[in-house]
Amino acid sequence: MVPTESDVQQNKGMAMVAYILFFIPLLAAKESPYAQYHARQGFNLFLLALATNVVLGIIPIIGWLLLPLANIGILCLVIIGILAAANGQAKPLPLIGKYEILK
Repeated sequence: MVPTESDVQQNKGMAMVAYILFFIPLLAAKESPYAQYHARQGFNLFLLALATNVVLGIIPIIGWLLLPLANIGILCLVIIGILAAANGQAKPLPLIGKYEILK
């Protein structure tokens, strides 16, 4: 479902929250396609952050050195997502946005 302009304006804040706590818009804005889209993007980002931190945290030395760089990259994706939500855009995140885990 394509979000309407009124949906975008009413749910910008909820869409921005989705990149920090993805489950809040999933539960609180079920009727908003715009908030749901960003919640799904936030969920993808959460899974990426979880997998990255687990995998790189287990790998000695090299993983531990790469972990801060990976987390900076994840932070950049969070900022990109929040800015897109604040600007009323429903565009996928780079690298991970094309995957739909939640429908």
